[in-house]
Amino acid sequence: MNLKYRGILLIILIAIIGLSLSKTLVHILTEVWWFDTVGFPEVFWTRLTWQILIWIVSFAFYTLFLWGNYQIAMRHTRHSSFSFFEDSALADYADQFANFLALALILFIGFGAASASTPLWETILKYLHPTSFGDRDPIFQQDIGFYVFGLPFYETIRNWLLFAFVWGLIVSFLVYFLKDSFTLRRNGQNTLNYKAKNHLTLLLAGIAVLIAVDFWLKRYSLLYSTNGVVFGAGYTDVHARLFAYWVTSIIALVIAVLLILSMRQRSFALPILGIILFVGALVLLNSVYPWFVQQFIVEPNELTKEKPYIANNIKFTQNGYHLHDVQRQNYTAVTQLNRQVLQANQPTIRNIRLWDYRPLLSTYRQIQEIRLYYQFHSVDVDRYTVNGDYQQVMLSGRELAYSQLPQEAKTWVNQRLKYTHGYGLVMSPVNQVTSDGLPELYIKDIPPVSAVDLQVSQPAIYYGEQTDNYIFTGTKTQEFDYPLGDGNAFTNYNGKGGVSIPTMWHRLAYAYDLGSLQILISNYFTPQSRIHYYRLLQERVSHVAPFLHLDSDPYLVLINGRLQWIADGYTTSDRYPYSEPVAQTQNAAEILKSGNIEQFLHRDVNYLRNSVKVLVDAYDGTMQFFVIDETDPVLRTYQKIFPHLFTPNSAIPSEVKAHFRYPQDLFKIQAQMYLVYHMNDPELFYNREDLWRLPIETYEGNEHIMQPYYMIMRLPGTAQEEFIQILPFTPANKDNMIAWMAARSNSKEYGKLLLYEFPKQKLIFGPRQIEARIDQEPQISQQFTLWSQAGSKVIRGDLLVIPIDQSLLYVEPVYLRAEQGELPELKRVIVAYDKAVVMEETLEQSLAAIFGGVQEQKPVPSAVTGEVPNLAKSALATYQKAQEALRQGNWAEYGRYQQELEEILQKLNQGSKP
Repeated sequence: MNLKYRGILLIILIAIIGLSLSKTLVHILTEVWWFDTVGFPEVFWTRLTWQILIWIVSFAFYTLFLWGNYQIAMRHTRHSSFSFFEDSALADYADQFANFLALALILFIGFGAASASTPLWETILKYLHPTSFGDRDPIFQQDIGFYVFGLPFYETIRNWLLFAFVWGLIVSFLVYFLKDSFTLRRNGQNTLNYKAKNHLTLLLAGIAVLIAVDFWLKRYSLLYSTNGVVFGAGYTDVHARLFAYWVTSIIALVIAVLLILSMRQRSFALPILGIILFVGALVLLNSVYPWFVQQFIVEPNELTKEKPYIANNIKFTQNGYHLHDVQRQNYTAVTQLNRQVLQANQPTIRNIRLWDYRPLLSTYRQIQEIRLYYQFHSVDVDRYTVNGDYQQVMLSGRELAYSQLPQEAKTWVNQRLKYTHGYGLVMSPVNQVTSDGLPELYIKDIPPVSAVDLQVSQPAIYYGEQTDNYIFTGTKTQEFDYPLGDGNAFTNYNGKGGVSIPTMWHRLAYAYDLGSLQILISNYFTPQSRIHYYRLLQERVSHVAPFLHLDSDPYLVLINGRLQWIADGYTTSDRYPYSEPVAQTQNAAEILKSGNIEQFLHRDVNYLRNSVKVLVDAYDGTMQFFVIDETDPVLRTYQKIFPHLFTPNSAIPSEVKAHFRYPQDLFKIQAQMYLVYHMNDPELFYNREDLWRLPIETYEGNEHIMQPYYMIMRLPGTAQEEFIQILPFTPANKDNMIAWMAARSNSKEYGKLLLYEFPKQKLIFGPRQIEARIDQEPQISQQFTLWSQAGSKVIRGDLLVIPIDQSLLYVEPVYLRAEQGELPELKRVIVAYDKAVVMEETLEQSLAAIFGGVQEQKPVPSAVTGEVPNLAKSALATYQKAQEALRQGNWAEYGRYQQELEEILQKLNQGSKP
């Protein structure tokens, strides 16, 4: 190949590399700007430095190793030519052309292997910064940190080297094969090419050594075995497979030695013998022997043989999900509630949640979205001190939903410069209802109007759960702020969020990175302009800390007048010995999907800690990573890797800590694991004698798994009410309740789990049984039927189990919604206690119907005049007609008379006012 063609090829190669790298380099530049702006440049540079280092080392190693093997093969066959070039026009350039093709292939392999290795930065850094767990596995007596931080690194190096040796063997073999150099003709007889044989033999010996290492490492993988009665190493694993892995590893090493020894011989007899021995051991020791032990030794005496391994599984699974220190207490569930007890527990009664988040979200959207481009994404539950009272509230941020704008309004200017943020929030107490059946709003409207002592000083939401597009602020055009009368209010962003783009070069970089020419050519930009991206909460947090798994429900809080988001971050691992992955538990798919935490279905997570809470400002996007669990070894390792990322627990402001709540995803997963792992006795566990399940309840006519719920209550034996999360349990094949679990959220007791167990000899109604009793109550079922026939849809909210002083109270709100409407109204509250089930208009009336008590009465005038007597007579007559229609089962007539009666009573009420 002459110099001219070489020059052209070199130019083409440089152009291709330059174009492919330019996009990457520009993106790295914009990433540098973003991380500097959010205040975490160390995180970016640590990660990037190690990714580049790993890429360079991997690329250099693979390229040099493969190219070296190729050159060795070419030197050993320098007197031979490629057979398929012998009679072609390229015969004179055969070696040059082959070198070019080989180099291209090797560079391609090296590039691919290096790119695949860059995600290993986390594995390598965790290996270099390990933290001891202070606990050892029961089989190999290794610290748990070896499995979480060390073993993944060793497996990575094994795979890394094995890939290189296999490709080295392939490249070398291809050269020898294509140059027909396995045999040389001398004096008419075939003799082996010893150099080619020795080269390939060394590569095979290297592969054999790596296979030996593989089986040696597989010994530790037995601690994640799924072959026994429980997850983790069982009797057969320890007494058969462990021995098999040892022997197989030794045989692989022997094969490597035999391969090296065979280099001095003409035949492969010794290596072939070793390979036959290896295959035989693989079949007999790794398959037949474990099968024999399991079939004839374990299964006839399974409980006796597996008992210590079941104990290991119970212990380490409880440790993996932080269930080892659940405080268990007896709960007598006596029927001793009365008006005095309820009065003594007024904070609990006042905070019973009458608003289900699903109908409430629909109601918020109907009465408070104000404009079509606003949307409430979800409803969050929190607690505040409101006008001096500690109250549970529900709230939702009014975010901007750009997709809901009319199509003709979806211009680049509107999307990127005008409609930049949401505005304000709505907040309501969990237990208050207006006369129209709507929530009593503490904070509402635009701009926010507060009826309590909580004020909103900065209502704009630039970062949230729906902010999935990039926008610009500080441009020549003002941003839309909120609707105001017949026009709109406008604003200019003055926060510290977003990346400054003061020059044309900054705009050019972002135009290229985002693929948008408008960024470059628009005349709206000024030196004060800023670009805001990664505005979606989970995307934003994950971009800084991709090693944290985030809770599916970030929640909005109001702190010192500013809207903030709190996202719970989890440290996880799939390498905790003996701990069963949540995805492999019974009914995991159904339970995790019902809780919107499917992320744990696709990974074998068996270690979980809520070690971090992330505070994100809704206006400027600033992030603070607060340490919650300082004892978590996984988090402590990340703290060593990123020493300036996390804020210690002692530095968390008290006003922020006051809104920390036990995360729902964690509680759901812990509850799922506790269905089985509340049993500490191996024999009881083996027989599944006390298996539990999550309760079933009804919503909109469909049965689904009960979700945990927050409430303010005083736990038994405590002096003060606190914010907790509750979930009942039922036996596996029955509907009665067997226990309930509480997760505490108040700062001093944060993170503690309490289990209250009911007497097993006593029937305690579960949610499904209470639902059935409600359905069987004639007056309630008749009222539901009447409403349904009148064109309304009856929605029964969550059935809440309220523990009060060793007793249980069941509360279920009832909503009505027009068949064609989206505005549910709270119309009734059902209360069940002991044998009584009542449904009244308010919770107070339902409680009074069961426990007695004086209800507030409106004043009645001493004399009635005018038409009032006639109205009273008419009301009585209409009531009698309605009752007659009811006895005859004529629901249509009954409904008509009920409506007439309501109208008469309203007139009577108006006429009776003094």
